[in-house]
Order: sequence, then C-alpha cells, then structure tokens
Amino acid sequence: MSVHDATGTAPTAAPAPPRGLGLALLVIATAQLMLVLDDTIVNVAVPSIQRSLHVPPSDLNWVISFYALTFGGLLLAGGRAGDLFGRLRVFRAGIALFTAASIAGGFAPDETALVVARVVQGCGAAVAAPCALSLLATTFPAGPARTKALGVYGAMGGLGSVVGLLAGGALTQYASWRWVLFINAPIALLVLAGTFTGVLNPGRAAREGRRGRLDAPGTATVTLGIGALIYGLSRGTADGWTDPGTLVALVAGAGLVAAFAVIERRSLAPMLPGRLVADRNRGGANAVMLLLGLGLLAMFYLLTLYMQLVRGYSPLHTGLAYLPIVLGTGVAAGGLGPRLLAALPAGAVIGAGMGLAAAGLAWVAALLGPASSYWAVLVPAMLAVGVGTGLTFVGCTVTGMRGVAEHESGVAAGLLNTSVQTGGALGLAALAAVASAVTRHRLAAGHPQAAALTSGYAAGLLAGAIVYAVAAAVAATTLTARLTPDEAAGH
Repeated sequence: MSVHDATGTAPTAAPAPPRGLGLALLVIATAQLMLVLDDTIVNVAVPSIQRSLHVPPSDLNWVISFYALTFGGLLLAGGRAGDLFGRLRVFRAGIALFTAASIAGGFAPDETALVVARVVQGCGAAVAAPCALSLLATTFPAGPARTKALGVYGAMGGLGSVVGLLAGGALTQYASWRWVLFINAPIALLVLAGTFTGVLNPGRAAREGRRGRLDAPGTATVTLGIGALIYGLSRGTADGWTDPGTLVALVAGAGLVAAFAVIERRSLAPMLPGRLVADRNRGGANAVMLLLGLGLLAMFYLLTLYMQLVRGYSPLHTGLAYLPIVLGTGVAAGGLGPRLLAALPAGAVIGAGMGLAAAGLAWVAALLGPASSYWAVLVPAMLAVGVGTGLTFVGCTVTGMRGVAEHESGVAAGLLNTSVQTGGALGLAALAAVASAVTRHRLAAGHPQAAALTSGYAAGLLAGAIVYAVAAAVAATTLTARLTPDEAAGH
C-alpha cells in the first residue's frame, strides 16, 4: 500500500505500514481533540479562576481570548513551517510547547502568569494543528482509508468544544480549575510517544527551489492581521464597539489582511498560493467552515449561560447536558458522513448538514423559555446540531484537502483551521452582542431577569440559525466535488 500525495494521483513518499494506520489515526485524532477542546475547557472554570487568582471581572475574558488570539493568528504560519521544515519535527515541537505551557498555566500564581501561559499554549496549538492534518494526508493512502481518516479528524473539530465543556465541568467540580490545564500533559505525552513509533509518514520537507523560501512579509502580515482582528472582536464584546482600542485593532487587522493579499499576489514564494483559494470547491469549503465557526462557539457560550444562570445547572451538569451533540457528531463521523460523500456531491452533503444545524438552532430559539423542558426543547436541537455540524466538518475537511499537493498540505490545513477559529471569534462577538442588546431592552421594559436573559439567548441563537442557513446556501451553490470511484471504494 503506497502513500500518495494529497491529490491521490502519484506516489511521493515511502510506503506507510498498513498495520500502523490505526495507531497513526489515534495519534492524530487525539492531538486534534486535545488542541480544539482547549478552546472551551477553561470556560466553565472561569469563576473558580477568578476567585483563586483574584482576577478583575474586566480582565477575565482574556484568559480565554488570548488562546484563541494566538491559535487563530499563527495557524497559517504553523502550517507553512511544517511544509518547509518537516511536518513531524514541527508537530512534535508544537505539542511539546503546548504541554510546557499547560503545566506552567496550571501552576500560575497570578493572572499575568496564566495569561502568558495561555498565549504560549495558543502558539503551540497553531504549530501542531495544521501539521496534524497534513501528516494525515501524507500517512494515509488516497482512497477510502484517507477519506475515513479525514472524517474522524473532522469529527474531532466538532467534538472538541463539547468534550472541553464536559471535561472542564468535571475537573473543576471534583478536582481544581488547575486540572483543566494539567490534564493536557499526560495526553500530550502519549501523543508524543506515538510519534516515535514510526507510524506517521512526514512526507518530504519542501526545501528545494522557490517553495523552500520563507515568506517573511506574508507571515508577519497575516499573523498580525488575524491576531488584531480576533483581539478587536474579543475586546469589542467586553469594552464596547466604540472603544478606541477596539476600533484601532479592527482597522489595523483589516489593513494588514489586505496587505497580506497584495503581498501574496506579488510574492515568488507565497505562503498562501492563490491556486489554493482560487479553486471553487476549496474556497467554498473554507467559506462554509468560517460560517460554521460563526455559530458554533457562540451557541455553546449562549446555551452554557442559559443552563447555568437561568436554570442553575452546575458545571458538571452543564457538560453532561451537551451529550446529545456528542452523540449526533459521532453518528455523522462514524459512517454516515463518509457514506453520503461516496454517494452524493459534497455540496449536497454539507448543505444538508448546515440546513439541519440551522433547523436545530431555530427550534431552540423558538421554544426556549426560563422553564423549558430539556428533553423536549434542548435534546432535539442538540441532536440536529450535532449531526449537522458533524456532516459539515467531515465534508469540508475532505473537500478542503482534496487535490492539494503534498508540499502545500500544511498551509491548506492551516487555512481550514484558520477559517473555523476566525469564524468562532467573530460569531462569539456578534451573537453575544445580539443577545446582550435584546436582554437590555427586555430589562428596560420591566421583564423579569430570567425571562430577559432567556429572550437574549434565544435571539442570539436565532441569529446563528440564519448564519447556518446562509452556509447551507453557500455549500449548495459552490461545492460540486464528489469522491472518485477509487476514493469511495469500500463505503
């Protein structure tokens, strides 16, 4: 069984041992799950962190936001570094940095030390995450093995946020908030050990000719640009959209991203080759991932506030309440997604997934009340969102990586991750702003606090449903790719 390049057309690397593919998938999927769950695992521990480290309320959001800031800002650079200097080497370095920062954060004596640790965690995650996906592309031969592996990897993106909430609730309630960071260490050590078993095929580092040059101007502008946008969006939620710091960050971010586009068009060795985004299917997959991120983190944020502030759920109870999403995502990734992709165009599968997720959010937005039944209102919505987002993660991951040459697989993977992270930051800011505005209006009109809060959360979720309906339309109109007979074999 030969390892093919990401186009699935010609062998480019040494054969991967068939007996090791299961272990290879376990290593890559575990790494992806660990990195993604850190987006949310700290969320439910925030009140405990505030009490323990005496963090001012105005600074508390940075404990969460700075991880997203560095993770999202450095993803493209991390993916390109893997392409240039060796995916396995860079992947190990990223995991090691992430582990060290997690331990340091767990021992943090004050707010400053914790925020610095979270920044370094994000740097490690940004290096490791795109390398994990490109290692999958070089380790698994084109065909059903790679399609199934990409499906599992995509599912980890959907499950990570939910598992983070569940694990964060359990660890905070029964151990300490510090364990939401310490828990990364044993998992990361197992991942690192797995990288030394020889089951991962790193492919070839692209050192020859133009493709071996580091695009320093592009790296600097895109990293600072995306970072500034995420910072501005996070600050806007906390300090207001007319805050001078918010406006400066957003304007600077937009300007730097525009400068990045100009630099890439003129560069002889661009970090993000134009052909990667010019392809209709790949561009559409990244657009849908951006819209998926817009609604997903905001949904978790709003529903978590509803369950804890309105319904009085404990952190652990809140995490357990999200299990229907885990079940739905597992169904989508465990066979349903790959089978549908084998039979239908990607646009149909992804469009149906986003449509189902939109229906789930619309359902809960329409029926949510201060005393709504968990089983009648939240469970059906969560199942629909779980299956829908699971189909989307699987479909967009497969579509976004199809046809990518091996030496560009890292940056293609980084682009997919960047789309989700940037969308998550934008959606959290926008949908939280919608919820806050409606809640303030209802409170001013004399509504009880629980009813006003619930109305705000429902309005934010309805906005998310509209975003997902748009994503379904984008998928249906832009994505035409479908698996070849060889890729679909075995489904």
